[in-house]
Amino acid sequence: MAKPAVKAVLLSPQRTLGDKPLLIVGPSLGTSSVLWAQVGSLLGKDLDVVAWDLPGHGVSAAAAETFSVPDLADAVVELVDSIAPGEKFHYAGVSLGGATGLQLGIKHGDRLKSLSVQCSGAKLGTPEGWLERAETVRTQGTPVMIQGSAERWFAPGFMDREPELSSRLLHALRDADRFSYAFCCEALAGFDVRDQLGSITVPTQVVAGALDGVAPPSLAEEVAAGITAGGGTASAATLEGVAHQAPAEAPAHVAELMRSLISWAETRGAGK
Repeated sequence: MAKPAVKAVLLSPQRTLGDKPLLIVGPSLGTSSVLWAQVGSLLGKDLDVVAWDLPGHGVSAAAAETFSVPDLADAVVELVDSIAPGEKFHYAGVSLGGATGLQLGIKHGDRLKSLSVQCSGAKLGTPEGWLERAETVRTQGTPVMIQGSAERWFAPGFMDREPELSSRLLHALRDADRFSYAFCCEALAGFDVRDQLGSITVPTQVVAGALDGVAPPSLAEEVAAGITAGGGTASAATLEGVAHQAPAEAPAHVAELMRSLISWAETRGAGK
């Protein structure tokens, strides 16, 4: 099985990497680095913020073969090693990007400084639902997902308030490679790390949108409880008026939560 390859988009100002802590941010299914642009700009003065795009989305090449969420986590580590070899990094991801973050915590915890899991869970949806969606998109293309995604992604009123941003995100979905999108659905069908959460030791925050029907706050609480049960440090936060795309819907609040986690993790790391 060929590993998926993912490409990076720099969201902070152009400068020599390494002087500031590195933050890697991951997308939700059907979106691109656009999802993180505002948060990246809010955090970019103090952090090197690098987004990655899913296979066949944004700047990343289409996938030729099936892959798993652990494969995506491996691809993220390879991406980091291509820009900052061996560096430890902070990570934040939404939905499938958040699932990839949990997998990073489980499989590559030695590389992480902190983990922010947003609008995600240790298991999302049902295998049957994901496999059905994969088949639909494979045969009909990603535009068939636009209306349903617009309803799931954004809280009521968001598209009216932020027409340009919501349009850019939906365009990313429209332009995504249908086969890569289907592979992502199949990866989510096989994703269930509920029994592995206790192995995550990196400081973790789990952020949920109060209006998120895909990953409701109960999933965030389940993740935080699973991590703390294993002796790790984790907290859950719910954002009011937010659905499934927290960094786009509430960038200032998300940036503030992440800044607090990252500052604490950096101080904790320095004190070791």
